[in-house]
Amino acid sequence: MSSNAVENADGGIPGRKNDATAFREAMSRIGAAVNIITTDGEGGRTGFAATAVCSVTDSPPTILICLNKSASVHQAVTQNRVLCVNTLEAGHEDLSRRFGGKTPPEERFAGAVWTQTASGALALEDALVSVDCEIEDIVERGSHDVLFCRVLDVKVRESGRALIYLNRNYHHI
Repeated sequence: MSSNAVENADGGIPGRKNDATAFREAMSRIGAAVNIITTDGEGGRTGFAATAVCSVTDSPPTILICLNKSASVHQAVTQNRVLCVNTLEAGHEDLSRRFGGKTPPEERFAGAVWTQTASGALALEDALVSVDCEIEDIVERGSHDVLFCRVLDVKVRESGRALIYLNRNYHHI
């Protein structure tokens, strides 16, 4: 911690408790790309909106995704063990809401063009980036599973503005 920072005896920031509410508030201040994660297979076709996605390494190409164990899609994703990360562009807010809410799985895919990937998951035709993956490892941590995914294929669009989630609102960059 820098010499200019002030902290309480318990290591927290003055005026804020180090509890789950303070943690969630702090995390809402970290902007992230909005992604639709899709899966298909014996566990069923479904998808969910996620911002907890990041690269792990490029050798071998690996990403991680955090998935709430209580999410309605959890069983299908972990049973299928394949997925596609679709990074949304500005203007996809309604699509994100459909995949992030209580919309039935069969209705989430309506109104967009999807292509089946080599893994069997679905790539969004106008995503900024689509990353087709196979889940190699799952690590439990509290309320979530961390999915470590080997990248099978990547599709990148040449241009477009990203959809970002920051302070519990959508933004375009």
